[in-house]
Amino acid sequence: MNIDTPSPGVGSATRRAPNTRPRVPLPFWIRHFGRVRTAFITLGVTASLTVASVVVSYWQLYDARTAEAQARDARDMARQSFVHVEAEKEDIRTYQPLFTELRQRNFVGIENRLEWVEAIRQIKEQRHLLPLTYEIDPQQPYKLVGPVATGRYQLRGSRMTVHLDMLHEMDLLNFLADLRQRGVFTVQACTIRRAASAGNTPLAAGMTADCTLNWLTLTQPAATRVTGARP
Repeated sequence: MNIDTPSPGVGSATRRAPNTRPRVPLPFWIRHFGRVRTAFITLGVTASLTVASVVVSYWQLYDARTAEAQARDARDMARQSFVHVEAEKEDIRTYQPLFTELRQRNFVGIENRLEWVEAIRQIKEQRHLLPLTYEIDPQQPYKLVGPVATGRYQLRGSRMTVHLDMLHEMDLLNFLADLRQRGVFTVQACTIRRAASAGNTPLAAGMTADCTLNWLTLTQPAATRVTGARP
């Protein structure tokens, strides 16, 4: 009786197990992420909203502080303007009478040479002075020794030279006193000499005077112009 025995090669092939690697288990937080997915998304949304709220609150606070600083500056400026206006009102009440007087004396405003010429003519006739001659130079800015606050006005002067024949010294003093009522001027120089042709005639000039005057006016630069003609 023949008994078939399996071939050694076939038996070995039948018993061989497949070559498989053991599976590595996933981490716990990945395997169970589905359980915390909703909470994780809620945390992310909440954190984003919190950060956005903080940023918006910061910008609102910055805008509020900026607006507060601007309002404070505007208040300070308004207060300074109020104080300045009150100071100007007080100055007006204090200096208004003096300003009006100087305007009436033709010191404030535009230079008016025609009034000077008329004033000299009237003084000569009223005082019965001997013949006199004068000459007025063009007006120029007048410089003082020290600083003087004139605001928006400018101090200007016109030099006038006067030659006066006199019977005595009082003719010159009376002439200058009367002239000072018609305007503001300074006497730069005055020279008195005894007349060379003085005689026994009652109305003959016994003395002569040569004076240099500076007529002064306080004028706004935009309104500065020379009026009147040179005599």
